[in-house]
Parts: sequence; structure tokens; C-alpha cells
Amino acid sequence: MASASDAASAADGSGKITGAIRPPAVAGSFYPADRTALKQLITHQLDYSREVLQQLEPTLPAGVPKAVIVPHAGYVYSGTAALAYALLERGRGSVTRAVIVGPTHRVAV
Repeated sequence: MASASDAASAADGSGKITGAIRPPAVAGSFYPADRTALKQLITHQLDYSREVLQQLEPTLPAGVPKAVIVPHAGYVYSGTAALAYALLERGRGSVTRAVIVGPTHRVAV
């Protein structure tokens, strides 16, 4: 299992993973265990989110969000939260820092 420091140093700026990666803990439970099925599910949810975003665009403030709060759970439960990530596409290439708070169910943070 990768440590927090492994995760923090996983990318070297090239977009390639350089650190250890922990095996998926709940594959087949909270998301498909099959790589192709998982990719299709994520693509579908992001495409749907982009469609919703286009409909909502006239009512949203312009610019890149400073913060995004999204739940994490099985994709069946929180997949539409991908809409928040679709909003972040506005800042593609300009986002320099991402902070994840409370990514665990098993220990207090």
C-alpha cells in the first residue's frame, strides 16, 4: 500500500505516475472491477455532467471555481458529482494545487 508521501510524490509533472500505487480497495463494490467497464462508466458520467453544465452555464458565475466540494462514494451514488469536476475543466492547465480533505471512512482526520 502506498503511503501519503508516496501519493504526494506520485507525479513528476510529466503526467506519468512515478510512485507506488495502492491496489483498488473496493473494486467491484463501489465501482466496476473491470478496467474497460470502469472507463466507460466514468466517460458516461463526465459526458452527462458536461451536458448538464451546458444547460446550467447561463446561470453560473464566469471563471474557474476557487473550490469544489464533492462527495465521495460509489459512482452509483455520487457519479453526478462529476459535474463539479466538469466545472474545473474551465481551468485546465491553470490549476496548480488540489487539496483533498477527509478522504477516508476508516480513521479520523
